[in-house]
Amino acid sequence: MSTDNNIWQLAEAYVSGNMPDADEASLRSRLATDPVFAAEFNECLNMLRSLEGFGAYSRFRNMLSDVRQQNEVKAKAGRTISLRSHYWRTASVAAGIALLTTFSTFWLLHRNDKHAASGYDGLKRRLDQIERSQNSIILDIKNKDKKDAPAPPSAPAAYAGTGFALTNDGYLITDYHVVSGADSVYIQNHEGRYFKTYVVDFDANTDLALLKVEKSSFRFSKTDVPYTFAGTKSAVGSRVYTLGFPGDDIVYGEGYISSRNGFQGDTTQYRLEIPAHHGESGGPVIDGSGNLVAVIAGQSEGTTYAVSSAAVLQLIKKLDKDVNIHLPKVNKLGKLSREEQIEKLQAYTCTVKVYKK
Repeated sequence: MSTDNNIWQLAEAYVSGNMPDADEASLRSRLATDPVFAAEFNECLNMLRSLEGFGAYSRFRNMLSDVRQQNEVKAKAGRTISLRSHYWRTASVAAGIALLTTFSTFWLLHRNDKHAASGYDGLKRRLDQIERSQNSIILDIKNKDKKDAPAPPSAPAAYAGTGFALTNDGYLITDYHVVSGADSVYIQNHEGRYFKTYVVDFDANTDLALLKVEKSSFRFSKTDVPYTFAGTKSAVGSRVYTLGFPGDDIVYGEGYISSRNGFQGDTTQYRLEIPAHHGESGGPVIDGSGNLVAVIAGQSEGTTYAVSSAAVLQLIKKLDKDVNIHLPKVNKLGKLSREEQIEKLQAYTCTVKVYKK
């Protein structure tokens, strides 16, 4: 008979009905004589049975496929099918299942992590993957009613960096080394939607690039950019923080300015005591008053370097007159708590996805 290490496999086999009769008889015997094992097994069993709701998720995916096929047929006939209300109810059910099971997993992790931590961790990863898939599908449904809804690129990105809004109508800043040599560049906003961009201008010496979202109606958020750009350098010791995308999720880091000059004494940079990782290049550096003071340039030998906001302003100053950029003049972050600042900033910070043939 299997040991506690494969208790999840036992529970899955039992729920699915694939357990041989001999193993099931042995399992029932152990459940009757081993109360500790029985308690753990029943917890696993209850969780797996709650996951039977994933059948709704499977039906939901099949329904979406049918809708797409109907749309394609109707599009050829010159009209479009709108999604009916029961599709939205199904979407809500699917999202609710993901949310419920995720909360349940966290509860189980804290309740009995000494006995089945590895199994719970594995299940949590599976639930997180399902939740992300469901969110993507629901977003896809919402976009069906928008003729100009952007579609994500079909191929995976070669690599990624971080960018942040310069204006609310689609101008953004990232590092030049992030987009240099790219065949195409997309951003992924806080809602998970992809938008194609193009390079307006760059300065290889300061490692800055100005991008613009191609879609004319694009907006980062419903309100103007909430931070202002510092015109002069901040003092050594100033507390600052960053936001970036070393992975799929936005990451916060905090520290201080350790030097007013950067790599090899570069006067356009700062040296920061903040850890930075791959994917965070191009991320904003914000002070406690909500001013943008720098742009993460990278890390060398454990030290993080950032290009000063003065270099950003200089890049904008040199733009052609037909490029109309109106920088924010009102700082809306200064009186907010750090948590509130970060909540607002997430809408104006994005992943920069680089594609090469």
